[in-house]
This record gives sequence, structure tokens and C-alpha cells, in this order.
Amino acid sequence: MKLHIAKTAIAMASLVPLLAWSAHWGYEGKGSPEHWGELSSEFITCQNGKNQSPINIDKTLTAHLTSFEYHYRESPALLLNNGHTIQASFLHNTNTLILDGETSHLQQFHFHAPSENTIHSQHYPLEMHLVHTFANGDIAVIAVMFELGAANQELAELWQKLPIKVESSEPIQHRIDLAALLPVDKSYWRFSGSLTTPPCSEGVTWLVMKHPLTISSEQLAQFTSVIHHNNNRPLQPLHGRLVVE
Repeated sequence: MKLHIAKTAIAMASLVPLLAWSAHWGYEGKGSPEHWGELSSEFITCQNGKNQSPINIDKTLTAHLTSFEYHYRESPALLLNNGHTIQASFLHNTNTLILDGETSHLQQFHFHAPSENTIHSQHYPLEMHLVHTFANGDIAVIAVMFELGAANQELAELWQKLPIKVESSEPIQHRIDLAALLPVDKSYWRFSGSLTTPPCSEGVTWLVMKHPLTISSEQLAQFTSVIHHNNNRPLQPLHGRLVVE
């Protein structure tokens, strides 16, 4: 029981780049990803971990994955600019994902530009991570890629409230259809990895959707103008891990 409690505490503390850690790490200069493991003993897994994310998805193993089930009903209530990403959060966390017969709750979702994971060594302009936690503290992340094309209506609603200043937030007035932020075809790649931000905790189940959504160049520019820098961690070695589909 103590192990589960500790694991849950670590997981909840490391779901996103938290404001408390904003002075310790970043994507540029002395706090850039190659130095994360040197910045704090809490971040040593970023340097020594063997199951780190993101990865390049190239060679895969066919395993006939079962479909996951999700129930996204609650709309996000707040957008936060923490200097590392734009994160959407909820009041009640009633959105659920059922994976391998276990139920998890959607804690938040956030964005990286360009994408962190790559497909056959190719980056997408934008990647969204929907972060879920299980009762035992385990984490599952659904990753959705965005390619340039038609404007995305749900992102357009979110982008109306993009917080410009670091450590600022904006309430979301309009309802966001989270289901519309997942592709219609729910086929995916699966692998075991980590959080892509400090403390880089491992044991995270990654579900990377195979089919991208679209985002307009104007919408992408809106995001990058607020973040001001690329916020993707470099690719990490597989160390023998398998990607299944």
C-alpha cells in the first residue's frame, strides 16, 4: 500500500512540467534536455533510464492490439501556460480511459511542437498528449499527431484562450468536444516508455495514434508564438524495447 501511495504521489507530481520546477529545467541553455539528469537527484532517471520517451516508431511487431475504450464527457475548464507547454485541465476529472480492463482518469492534456515521437524518423508539426492515471498510480498517455492542413475547430476554441504570459491561466468558456481531438480511426502503436519531462518517470504506457488530425499553419503559429521555442525532448534509445501494433 505504501508503495502504491508513493507511486501515485510521484505520478501526480510529474504529470506535467510543474511551476515549482520551472526554474530548474527547460529546453534551452543550461537547463536543456541533455542536462536534465544533472539538475537534480530527482531527475536522474532522465539520464540513466533505459525506457525513456520519446522514441522513433519504425520497426514494429504485429500483436493484434485490442481497442481501448474512452468516455470523454467533461470539457476542460482551464488553460495554463507554465513556460514549458500549454496545458488544459479539468475540475472533476470524470473523463475515463479503459485499457486492458482497467479504468484510468484523464488528468490533463498538453502540446509539443514539433512532435516528440517521430514516425519513420519524421516529425509532425504538433503532438498532443492526453495524460491518464490509474488507481494504482500507473500512467497511460494517448499521443495524437497533427499535420498541416485544414484548421482544427476544437483547437480553435482552445486557442481563443491561449494564456500569453508564463505562469498565467485562462478559463475556458466554450465546451470542447474532446472526442473530436481523437482521430476517427483509433488504431495505434503501443510501447512502454516514460514521461517526456523531468523527472522522466518510467513505466508509462504509450498509445500513439496512427492517423493524424490537421492544424492550420496559423494555428501552429499561434502556439509557437506563445511558447517561443521548440518544446520537444530529443528522441531516446529503444534499448531493445518493442513497439507493437
